[in-house]
Formats: sequence, structure tokens, C-alpha cells
Amino acid sequence: MKVAFVGKGGSGKTTLSSLFVRHLAGRGLPVVAIDADINQHLGVALGLDEDHAAKVPALGDHLAEIKEYLRGENPRISSASAMVKTTPPGEGSRLLRFRGDDPLHALAHEVDGITLLATGPFNEDDLGVACYHSKTGAVELYLNHLTDEPGEYVVVDMTAGADTFASGLFTRFDLMFLVAEPTRKGVGVYRQYTEYARDYDVAIRVVGNKVQSEDDVAYLRRHVGDDLLTWVGQSASVRALEQGRRGVALEEANQEALARMVTEVDARVKDWEKFQRQAVEFHVKNARSWASKAAGEDLETQVDPEFRFPVEYAR
Repeated sequence: MKVAFVGKGGSGKTTLSSLFVRHLAGRGLPVVAIDADINQHLGVALGLDEDHAAKVPALGDHLAEIKEYLRGENPRISSASAMVKTTPPGEGSRLLRFRGDDPLHALAHEVDGITLLATGPFNEDDLGVACYHSKTGAVELYLNHLTDEPGEYVVVDMTAGADTFASGLFTRFDLMFLVAEPTRKGVGVYRQYTEYARDYDVAIRVVGNKVQSEDDVAYLRRHVGDDLLTWVGQSASVRALEQGRRGVALEEANQEALARMVTEVDARVKDWEKFQRQAVEFHVKNARSWASKAAGEDLETQVDPEFRFPVEYAR
């Protein structure tokens, strides 16, 4: 299952996504964690020191070889350079298996049973010449070509704000957890996300963070209604992790919140037909808007109308 953590800057989405990933791994469940935030902090949140976190290979630095691999023998894609972040798979494309033996997963770093991938930071060499979407494009291609099964978890810590909606990336997830503080700004981001996602059948559940009282819970419920799934309160365990100390057990109420989130993810039903249809829809939009002009060829022809994901469990 493909899961995204989104929210405004400072909402605690990286903290919540790392807790969720740790919770999955602690239960012996297979998980790939992807740091797709412009500020790369997920590795440290998962327990790496800053030096080791900085050495995790950046997907964005290997975009050309990633495209060449995924392109495979697809005759509709003239070259790897003609692939863009929205290019959907077709006959002859190489599909990815969860934690498979391929060039993308070869870039992963293993930490405490977690497979960690990272887009890479927006660094000094990128200033003035690059768009961060060139880095998150690797994540979108990864998700577009990944044939994950139920019981396999891909958890993406997204960049802050509404950047998820800059392409079709927001439709690549089975579920989006929107981390919201019980404030006007926190619920304002919720309204923005639901407005953008309204016409695309995107599942969004709100996870309250930094909740201190029943009044906070009531505030969130009043503004987000039934989309409020659960909430996380102040945590001595989280504070210890942020200080580099391990061994402080997560509070029972917060553990229950994480368990409820897993249950919500497991309840989702994969819809591969919709997944591919939306990939095609946004690729066509991007092709007509900018991509065909940039590539110097009609990228709408990359769409294979006969392609179906070869998954027996699709329904």
C-alpha cells in the first residue's frame, strides 16, 4: 500500500511518518520509507546520525539511469530523455516489485529493518538552475511503476504545503495522512487539500498532532469532521528521539493512534484500473501543458491504451 504524509511546514509530518514507519517495522511488517521532502530529515528521525543520513544515495542524482531502466523495451518511449515524471508504464516497461532487485532499490539504505530511499536535498548546485520537481520526479516514476501488494507498505514523507498537487503525484497513493495541528493554519491546509483532491477520489485522513486537550480534539473535529482519524499528543518518547536518545517507550495512547492508522491503511482496496487511468490523465495534461514542447516530440503517444498492471489481486 502506498501512503503519503502531508501537511504544512512544522506540523510534524516527518515525526509522524517516522513513528508510523517504526511502528510497522516493529510489528515485523515490510516497509519502504521515502524521504521526498525538500528538507531531508526522515533518515535522522528513523535513527541515523546526520553523517550517515547525508550518505543515503539521492534518487534525484540517478534520474537518467532510473528512466533508462524503467523504459525497458517500451517502443512508445523514444529515449530515456523523453521520459518525464508522469510517463506511465506500458507494454515493454520494467515494473518494480516491492524491495526488488533493481537499480532504484539498490540506492536504499537499511536501518532497523526499514528500507530507506531519499530524493536527495536541494543543494547549492541546484540554486537558480533546477526545480525540486526534478528530484521528486524520481519518486513519481517509482510509484507509477511499483506493483505493491497488500501487506507491503511504502510510506512517503512529502514536501510541505500543496506541492504534492504540482503533478499527478497526489493520485499515486492509496491513502494520504494529513498531519494537522489544532490551529486555524492547520485546518486551513486541510481545506486546501480537500479542495484540490475533491474530483479525484483521493482518500485523505487527518491525524491531529501536538494535541494537548479535549478542546484540541473538539476543535479538529469541528473543522474536519469525519476525516479526523486519530491524534497524537505530547510525547516524552518523541522528545527523547529528537534529542538523540533511544529507549523511551512511546505512550500507550500514541501507540493506539498508530495502530488505528495501520488499520485504516489495511482497509483500503487497491484499484489498479483507477491508478493507471489517473496516471494517463495527468501525463496527457503535462504533455499538453509543457512536456511535449520541452521534449520536442508528442509525449501523448507514450500512453499505451492496452496496458494493464499484471496483478492477480487487482480489483
